[in-house]
Amino acid sequence: MKSFEKIFLKHGYQKKEFYSFETKKLNAYWYAPPKPNLPRIFISELRVNELSETAQQIIWKYTHSIIKDPVDNIDLNNASEVIEFFEKPLWELPTLKDFDTLLNESEYAAWVIYNRYYLNHYTISVHELPEGFDRLEKFNEFLIDLGIKLNDSGGIIKTSKDGLLLQSSSVAEMIKADFSDHKTKEIAGSYVEFAERKILPEFQNLNQDQIMAEHRRDGFETANADKIFESTFVKQTTKKP
Repeated sequence: MKSFEKIFLKHGYQKKEFYSFETKKLNAYWYAPPKPNLPRIFISELRVNELSETAQQIIWKYTHSIIKDPVDNIDLNNASEVIEFFEKPLWELPTLKDFDTLLNESEYAAWVIYNRYYLNHYTISVHELPEGFDRLEKFNEFLIDLGIKLNDSGGIIKTSKDGLLLQSSSVAEMIKADFSDHKTKEIAGSYVEFAERKILPEFQNLNQDQIMAEHRRDGFETANADKIFESTFVKQTTKKP
């Protein structure tokens, strides 16, 4: 995370709240954009030292050759170099056996060991959509009618304690993965999150055409995010519609 965040901090993002996911053994921060029209960034990392010795050894096998921060070798002002960095794998593809071993202990670890820095998901801000689609409950009905399977861990809609952040997500698309031992398997790819950020109480008196991003609920919610992570989990991807 300390390596990856350099790219965004360089371009004006501000590091915000810390989140800890105890069961999944994850740390995370979110980063506020320098301009309202840019996306929020959510970066997470696995607490590898809390995994079993077997899992740690598998991860070390693929990452031990990374002895210095690869981001330090990038000209962060050069967009082409940054894009190339995201697209270039930092370690070799795992064997299917290693992938499955990690999958049985940490589905997060298995996803990352195969997909590396590939985009895990992006988010559509539902409240910015045209009327009729700008409420998450109605938008989810639209998605279900299209045959899109939604992550129901913690409920189809995950709601923050203050009731101002509502989140849903699709179940990850399954992809055919080729492993280094010439075996293949269908595994979870990426997914889409859908968020509705409600207007903060102190701005409820504003007219609709006056509402800006800063008038809405910002940040994230640990309990919501914990369930959103499961959009790539086997329990969701194998569940029948």
